[in-house]
Amino acid sequence: MQIVETTNEGLKRGYSVTISAKDISARIESEVQKIAPQVRMPGFRPGKVPANLVKKMHGPALHSEALNASVQESVDSLIRDKQLRPAIRPDVRLNDDYEEGKDAELTIELEVLPAIEAPSIEGLKLERLVVPVTDAQVDEQLAELAKNQKSFKDAPKTRKAADGDQIIIDFVGKVDGVAFEGGSAEDQPLEIGSGRFIPGFEEQLAGVKTGEEKTITVTFPADYPAEHLAGKEATFDVTVKQVKVAAETVVDEDFAKSLGLESLEQLKGLLRGQLEQQTNGLTRTQMKRQLLDQLAGAHDFAVPPSMVEAEFEQIWAQLQQEAAKEEDPAAALKEIEDEKDDYRAIAERRVRLGLLLSEIGQANNVTVNEQEMQMLTMQAAQQYRPEDRQRFVEYVRNDPMAAAQLRAPLFEDKVVDFLFDKAEVTEREVTREELEAAIEAEEGEAAAAKPAAKKAPAKKAAAKKDETAAEGAEKPAAKKAPAKKAAAKDEAPAEAEAAKPAAKKAPAKKAAAPAKDAAAAKPAAKKAPAKKAAAKKD
Repeated sequence: MQIVETTNEGLKRGYSVTISAKDISARIESEVQKIAPQVRMPGFRPGKVPANLVKKMHGPALHSEALNASVQESVDSLIRDKQLRPAIRPDVRLNDDYEEGKDAELTIELEVLPAIEAPSIEGLKLERLVVPVTDAQVDEQLAELAKNQKSFKDAPKTRKAADGDQIIIDFVGKVDGVAFEGGSAEDQPLEIGSGRFIPGFEEQLAGVKTGEEKTITVTFPADYPAEHLAGKEATFDVTVKQVKVAAETVVDEDFAKSLGLESLEQLKGLLRGQLEQQTNGLTRTQMKRQLLDQLAGAHDFAVPPSMVEAEFEQIWAQLQQEAAKEEDPAAALKEIEDEKDDYRAIAERRVRLGLLLSEIGQANNVTVNEQEMQMLTMQAAQQYRPEDRQRFVEYVRNDPMAAAQLRAPLFEDKVVDFLFDKAEVTEREVTREELEAAIEAEEGEAAAAKPAAKKAPAKKAAAKKDETAAEGAEKPAAKKAPAKKAAAKDEAPAEAEAAKPAAKKAPAKKAAAPAKDAAAAKPAAKKAPAKKAAAKKD
C-alpha cells in the first residue's frame, strides 16, 4: 500500500492511497482456499472442486468482498500509522476508472480532533446555591396531594350534578344507531368538568340526578385515535346510577395509610425528599454551568467544522420543530433565523466543551465500568419490544459506535462530578426563585460573552449552552441518537463519527400499545393520582 498526503490544513487531512492489484488478488486466493472445502459441485467429491472453478462460480462476489476488505484495512492502517484521531467518518472514494485486475486508487479525506494541551483543572471555584426545604413547603405539597386524592360521598337523590361532582353512570354508544365496540361501560365514575371525556359529553350531563336516563349526542374529534370513530357523530344512552359530592379529605394517619404508607410522618418524609431532589437538580445545573463557563473561558482551540455543523444541525432541527408549534410559526422561524449565528456559536461551544471534558476524563482515569455499562444497556433496551430487547443488547455489545453513544452521558456526568470534587466550593442558602434566576443569569452572561452574540431565547431549550459532548475524543465516536427532547437535558452526547462501516440497524422500538376497547368511546382518561405518594411528582 502506497500513501501520499495531499492535504494538511488545520484539522483537515487528505491522502491518496494505492492498493496493488497483487494484494487484492492474494486476498481473493486466500478466500478461495477457505471456502473451497465447503463448495459442492456435480461431478466432484466434496472439498475437491478445483480452485479455478470456485473462482469462476463466485468470482464477482469474492472480488467485491476482497476489495471492500482491502479498502477498510487500508483506512484502518492509515489511521493507525499516521496516528490520526478522526473527528468524523473518513470520506473514502475509489477512482472512477477502477476495474478488476488493476491497482485500486483511493482518495481519503477526513477531519481530525485537535491536539489539546493538558486542561487546567486547578483553581476552579464554584458556589453551590442551596435551597433548604421548609416545613411550610412540605405542608403545601401535602395539601396538594390531598386535593388530588379527592374522595366522594353519596349526594341526596334530588341533587343536580354540578361541576366538581362525580356521577356513576352506565352508557352505551352508538353510531348510525348501531352500538360500536368499546363504546359501552358500567359503573363508570366521571367527575363533571374534569375534561376526561370527549368534548360535549360531560357538559350535557351537568344537571342530571340519580336515577335519570338521558341520551346525548356528541361528535368525535377529527384527530381521535380510533380512526373508525374520528369525526363521526355518535349518541350515548346514559343511565345515572348515583350523584356524589366531594368529601373533605382529612390529612391524618388514616390518609397516609390509605396511600399504602405506615404513618403521616413517613409521608411527609417522602414529600420532603422529593422537594430536595428537585432543588438538588437545579443546584447541580447551576454549578455545572459555572464549571463549564470557567472551562470555556480558560481554553480555546480549533474544533472540527464537521462536528460543529452536525451539532448545529441538531440544534436547528429542534428549533424549527419548536417554532412550528408556535401560534405564529412564520414569526417564530424569522426570530430564530435572525439569531442563526448565535446558535452556531453555541454549537461550537458545545463541541469544544465536549472535547475538553473528554480530555480531562481520560487524563484522570474517569471511566464507565462494565457493570454501569450493562445497566445503561438494559435501561435503554426497555424502550424496545420484549422480543427485540436481547437483539438490542447484542447490537450495543458488538458495535463500538452504539456503545459509545450510550456511554457518553454517564461519562460526562462522572467527569463533572470529578471536577466538582477538585473545585473549591462555597455554599449559600437561597430561595428556589433566586436559584432559578441565577441559572438564567449565568446563561445570559455566557451568551453575552460571545463576540457579537445576542442572548438566545431561553424558551428554546434546544440551544441550552450547557449541553456538551463528553466522551469519545480518545477514539472515533458514535453518531448522535435521534433526540427525544434530548436537547433539553444538561448532557448531549455528540461525538464524532467512527472511521468504520455504518453501524447495523438497531431493533425497531416497540409500537404504542393499542387503546383498550372500553376506552374507544372517549379519549384515554387522565391517569388517576398514584396511590403511592412516593411516585407522585411535583
